[in-house]
Amino acid sequence: MRNHAYVRAAIGAALALAALAAPAHAEPRDPWVRAWGLNGLGQLGNGSTLDQPTPSAVRGLARNDVRELAAAGGSTHGNYAVAALRDGTVQTWGGNNTGQLGDGTTVARAFPATVPGLSEVTDVAAGVDFALALRGGRVLSWGADSKGQLGDGTVTADTSRPVRVQSLTKVKDVAAGCQFAVALREDGTVWTWGENANGQLGIGSLTSRDTPQRVPGLTDVVAVSAGCHHVLALTADGTVKAWGRGNEGQLGNDDTAPSPSPVDVLHLDAVAEIYSGWYQNFALLDDGTVRAWGGNWAGQLGDGSKVNRTTPVPLPQLRGVVAFGCSYAYTLAVLDDQSVIAWGDNDAGQLGDGTGTSSLSPVVALPPGSGVTRAPARLPWKTSYAY
Repeated sequence: MRNHAYVRAAIGAALALAALAAPAHAEPRDPWVRAWGLNGLGQLGNGSTLDQPTPSAVRGLARNDVRELAAAGGSTHGNYAVAALRDGTVQTWGGNNTGQLGDGTTVARAFPATVPGLSEVTDVAAGVDFALALRGGRVLSWGADSKGQLGDGTVTADTSRPVRVQSLTKVKDVAAGCQFAVALREDGTVWTWGENANGQLGIGSLTSRDTPQRVPGLTDVVAVSAGCHHVLALTADGTVKAWGRGNEGQLGNDDTAPSPSPVDVLHLDAVAEIYSGWYQNFALLDDGTVRAWGGNWAGQLGDGSKVNRTTPVPLPQLRGVVAFGCSYAYTLAVLDDQSVIAWGDNDAGQLGDGTGTSSLSPVVALPPGSGVTRAPARLPWKTSYAY
């Protein structure tokens, strides 16, 4: 995603705040990655399997050591997390029913551990039952392969060790939908593979593919973000394309039909960052304002309603956002004062405010001065992370 001037300034201000005295309850010296919500498979990484309605530390994982954190899982899949560290290694924890921890087993683990054999990794992504890692412009994958989401030319049994995605080189970013994958190459082209029942591969058909396919007509893409069954692509001119499932309005084209080819997200320009949840989307504009569209049955868009939006709507109450984390029926936002707020469904404590009460308006999960500046763009089923 592009680091425009506003976003760079906001993050700089956030880092400066960390050096200032913060309220005692903010615990500004806490260096750890934080997690909260559902924890039946140990996906909070704190050594237990108890749900946690307030943020807790992921065991031994310092936020300053993390280059990128991704997390995924669904109601019938094992929630898990994968972190690329600044030293090039990868750590994973949580559910492991399809080998998505990459450690050669299918045993869940309630604390982070290193994926054997991985080094020089610069980016990671998490699908609902498989994971991706980027190393030297090539993509590695592991976990489930029932839809061809590993991209290695086979549709085989689950793979609990990393394998190489076929053909792709010079990749600079990866994203993962529920059971499909997206790669952005240095030349601005987009490549996809895996499940395609909703046209989420963007190749003009509904045929799933087990090797990467180029999305036709896209040559100037600077960022990609994957929902469960749809994709957003940010172009160099600050506009956004979308394709895949549209039943909740997630394509932003004033329609609810799926599209197997890219369409324009309407009424949207000067976009700096894009974020996709399962069915909801957010765009952070160059001026720091926010637009949202897609699924909203639990109030996850944050506009105070439970009405799905088929085109982007402004969220004027949200200012100072530097990152979004989007889950199935709730959303969290990291602000430039290092606080984390959240809204939507909360039955497992995933909003992080210590209650199980859902909210149409933001509640505070972490206070200003917490040290947090980032979150995974797409969150798993009822589990939250911030780092």
